[in-house]
Amino acid sequence: MAAPSATQRIVIENAAIATVDANDTEYASGYLVVADNRIESLGAGKAPEGLENVVRRIDATGHLVTPGLINTHHHFYQWITRGLATDHNLFNWLVALYPTWSRIDESMVRVAAQGSLAMMARGGVTTAMDHHYVYPQGSGDLSGAIIGAAADMGVRFTLARGSMDRSEKDGGLPPDFAVETTEGALAATEETVRKYHDASFDAMTQVAVAPCSPFSISTELLREGAALGRRLGVRMHTHGSETVEEEKFCHELFGMGPTDYFESTGFLGEDVWMAHCVHMNDSDIEAFARTKTGVAHCPSSNARLAAGIARVPDMLKAGVPVGLGVDGTASNESGELHTELRNALLINRLGAHREAALNARQALRLGTYGGAQVLGRADNIGSLEAGKLADFVLWKIDGLGHSSIADPVTAIVFGAAAPVTASFVNGKQIVENNRLLFADEEQIARDARAEAQRLARITAQS
Repeated sequence: MAAPSATQRIVIENAAIATVDANDTEYASGYLVVADNRIESLGAGKAPEGLENVVRRIDATGHLVTPGLINTHHHFYQWITRGLATDHNLFNWLVALYPTWSRIDESMVRVAAQGSLAMMARGGVTTAMDHHYVYPQGSGDLSGAIIGAAADMGVRFTLARGSMDRSEKDGGLPPDFAVETTEGALAATEETVRKYHDASFDAMTQVAVAPCSPFSISTELLREGAALGRRLGVRMHTHGSETVEEEKFCHELFGMGPTDYFESTGFLGEDVWMAHCVHMNDSDIEAFARTKTGVAHCPSSNARLAAGIARVPDMLKAGVPVGLGVDGTASNESGELHTELRNALLINRLGAHREAALNARQALRLGTYGGAQVLGRADNIGSLEAGKLADFVLWKIDGLGHSSIADPVTAIVFGAAAPVTASFVNGKQIVENNRLLFADEEQIARDARAEAQRLARITAQS
């Protein structure tokens, strides 16, 4: 019988560290010790002497170490439809783009996922999610393509297996052939959960049940989706309260606002998180706080589509879990989450709370621990603490863009997007000096352009 392999350690020293733990503990100069895929210890000063099986030491002078960023809302397939309908609000944007989106296939989705993941991972994202809800008939294994792309990139990943069953003939926006039947959507979602979801502490892949939005799904799909998620023991996700048009739609069709509608179908709870939540009144925020329903705040997308400013300070004060999301890159063409730290802070300061809305450390918490809460993984990722998984980033803050900002957290939130010297997921390095270690960025760019052009041709011929 082979002897068990010895624990291997990586030691990072001489770094500023923002742990984002419950006390916001920070070290001006400290160390982090990784043992296999877990954080073993961290603190001020030098690492302990006598550590065994140290396979690598990193002198992180001039760097800030933070938990890896966690993206809580995205639509990867939109990577190949960027830059379209740039002057539209949400509903007009959807009407303009659904005819194109309805033509996607497995090859396109795989390449779009690679592009979306690459852009995020290169910018410090260690846990990504994708809300994929467009499954045109005969388009291939789209969920498998997305999950495979994340595994190849080395990123921790949640697939929110989306669905739509309300097409144009039922008063919805998607073409008829781009939606599933209610029964088909539920069956395919359950199959995806059973095939791919890993409930373990150090899971690299998880699956959530994620009907798309009130105006593209039936009440039955929403209600049965909630029941399915709870029967399978997985989380649930959807879009909610994104625009005034959605609010009007829900009142006209269901006789109540979005939050009350979601609660009436069982789609609120500590196992649920919603994207956007821009148009929330006090009663809505109270309902989210009471049920511990999470929010994926997507500031750039909300601004791009002129949806409005979400009441993030009020949500946080009420105790609502809030994380950050990129949203699909057809409404946030940069596709980066680290820029959302800054945008969340700045956009929220345009709201009622002005300069008191958010500070730098609150913004960093949204992008790390808040995201872990929203994805149901706060016990294993989202902060730097002994025993948690080794997902962390080394941000270079001694260069031109940041060296004259004394406070490291202020530097990465208020300053320009900081270079990522190294990013680790599950104790394994995936980025070095702003370059991916397990993907060819140039090839992804070429493939994405080719698939975007192919999709445009197919759409034009339709």
